[in-house]
Amino acid sequence: ITSHFTPLYQPSLSMEEKMERIATRIYGAKEVKYTKVAKDQLTTIKRLGYETLPVCVAKTQYSFSDDPTKLGAPEDFTITVREVRLFSGAGFAVFLTGDVMTMPGLPKHPAAHTVSVENGNITGLF
Repeated sequence: ITSHFTPLYQPSLSMEEKMERIATRIYGAKEVKYTKVAKDQLTTIKRLGYETLPVCVAKTQYSFSDDPTKLGAPEDFTITVREVRLFSGAGFAVFLTGDVMTMPGLPKHPAAHTVSVENGNITGLF
């Protein structure tokens, strides 16, 4: 089997260039903008020497954009990075866009709220 895989970006690119490639080539965005918080975090990441780490994007699951009302695959939109989180131990940075939860899959009322210990007996487990 012959593979035609080509990486989307090289590790030597800046994190902003990596994010721009993801946003424009995969998501269909026309541009990427950054909040002041995100810009400051990128400055710190560069200063610490982690700029060559891969980039992961956290966004709404309903759209390729950062806007959950633009369902599916809109085109020519601006995606705004509101925060950048460095996970140096794991070896990547996460670019957070829109109003996205970073711990998906949790219900509104976690099961832990119904667990208790009474007279040494645990109750409320599943």
